[in-house]
Amino acid sequence: MHKVFFRKAAYDYETLRPIVFELIDSVNSGTIKNNSRVIIKPNLLSPAPPKSAMLTHPMIVRASAEYVLQKGAVPIISDSPAVGSFDKIMQVSGIKDALKGLDVVCKEFKTSKTFDVGEPFRNIEISEDALDADVIINLPKLKTHVQMLMTLGVKNLYGCVVGLRKPEWHFRTGVNREMFAQLIVKIFKALKPQINILDGILAMEGQGPGKRGTPRELGIIAASDNAAALDIAVCRMLNIDPDLMLTNRFAQEMGMVDGEVLMEGYVPGVNDFKLPDMIPLVFGPKFLHGFMRGHFVQRPVIDDNACKGCVECLKYCPAGAISDGKKKLKFDYEKCIRCYCCIEVCPHAAISTGETFLGKGLRKVLKNRLLR
Repeated sequence: MHKVFFRKAAYDYETLRPIVFELIDSVNSGTIKNNSRVIIKPNLLSPAPPKSAMLTHPMIVRASAEYVLQKGAVPIISDSPAVGSFDKIMQVSGIKDALKGLDVVCKEFKTSKTFDVGEPFRNIEISEDALDADVIINLPKLKTHVQMLMTLGVKNLYGCVVGLRKPEWHFRTGVNREMFAQLIVKIFKALKPQINILDGILAMEGQGPGKRGTPRELGIIAASDNAAALDIAVCRMLNIDPDLMLTNRFAQEMGMVDGEVLMEGYVPGVNDFKLPDMIPLVFGPKFLHGFMRGHFVQRPVIDDNACKGCVECLKYCPAGAISDGKKKLKFDYEKCIRCYCCIEVCPHAAISTGETFLGKGLRKVLKNRLLR
């Protein structure tokens, strides 16, 4: 049995701090001890202010660090951002200012250590700091994700894969969402964060997890000692079938959730949370998959008017599917693996998902056949 605790909350520090302390107490079980080395892992995708709902809010990071200090332990704020420097993200996010006066270490994940996560991936390079930590406090943001539906507690740990190793694994798992979900769960299993505090006060819906997403105030914070149980509970709160999120399904299949998930506290019923469109990435015979991806399947689309030519998407694309033309960026859709990293890292919200004309037609035909 796994308990997930929900509390109504706002970003007012006087009221938020005791809520965070109470939630950590509820799931801590004495793991944080004097001189423990505690990694605090927020979601630091890219430089963005709190109002964007892209990153874990600075007040939740501060409250977590204060709790660790109160226990006589050493708090280390760490992540490996997708785009932008770690220092810039800490500044733009407001976390740097929020931590003023606290004896904390802010340190980007930079060195990796090989960890055997089992078949089919075997050896994966994961942050050495995260693997060697005495305790991990996982601070995910409640956000949608155009590739994986949602990015919550389990997905947040993918940030413990350092730097360009992240797009490399995107490329190696290709267009197979199930394979990528298994990889994420394997990383979660390797790290096993003992404390998971989800920031759902200002969440993100729609075309998340980057700047194309839409902030949505939900006014909740949730906690569990099991990130997968937390994710399942959040899906239930949003009236989403938990199995629609592949990481939930594989976490249960791998025995990471081994019983009933109980939800305690303030759990609002949310019936209209907007999810991203999730269209199959491949279908039909394997030899046609490249052609299908190029002409039928949903794909990233660039808004030339919004694009500033910063080429962050080009630098991060794991498949090498983006090129810099004379006047605008170009996509090679037969190379594109639909990981949507470009949407995640674009600092100008210039890239979105779109269906091709042929894809829309095929979907209508299939839908009409199913209705007959």
